Amino acid sequence: MSETTVKLTRGSLSLEGTLGLPAQALGIVVFAHGSGSGRFSPRNNFVARKLQQGRVATLLIDLLTPDEAEDRSKVFDIDLLADRVLWSKDWLEQDGRTKGLDLGYFGASTGAGAALQAAARDPSSIRAVVSRGGRPDLAEPYLSSVTAPTMLIVGGNDEPVIEMNRAAYRLLTCPKRMVIVPGASHLFEEPGTLEEVAEHALIWFQQYFRPASPRAQAHEQRSVLDENHTRG
Repeated sequence: MSETTVKLTRGSLSLEGTLGLPAQALGIVVFAHGSGSGRFSPRNNFVARKLQQGRVATLLIDLLTPDEAEDRSKVFDIDLLADRVLWSKDWLEQDGRTKGLDLGYFGASTGAGAALQAAARDPSSIRAVVSRGGRPDLAEPYLSSVTAPTMLIVGGNDEPVIEMNRAAYRLLTCPKRMVIVPGASHLFEEPGTLEEVAEHALIWFQQYFRPASPRAQAHEQRSVLDENHTRG
């Protein structure tokens, strides 16, 4: 497995990231950080390493420049963050190391709203989305247009965010699953809780990055049935 620092450049604007490439990668996941966090987020790096161990490549990218990250209006500008997620997607689709790989998004906090908006605006090649302690409600106008299978993971002690995720879950029409991790707070700092997040995310991405199998198709059908049951 190799990790490389990369730079995405458009005109005078540059974003830095860390590209993690395991051998024979099944696909690659772009991490959309939240609340001014960036590619050095210890929690997202922990999840990224677990994904890499399961042959899922990762791109941890600073969606904002250092100056932008100091501007609170930009930290919560979901449209801007979604634009940067889509820029990352375009870059991966053109880079020789990652071109042709299935793509996924992992969003945390406000980054989950950006990831879901991006998945709705350009669904091509996006096979799965995972939200960790996320604010999918910030992408509310786009949720019904998301087609990629989506998993929402929330801490059991994160009451306000649980309700926000439940409301967003009802608006999603794609294959979907909501997981509540018992005893976890918003940042999943409690022992074992972040490991549980990483395990759920890895299974979700592995399932949808692999060529469709009878087992995967059966799971997708169950997800749709779960959705219909939730609506009922």
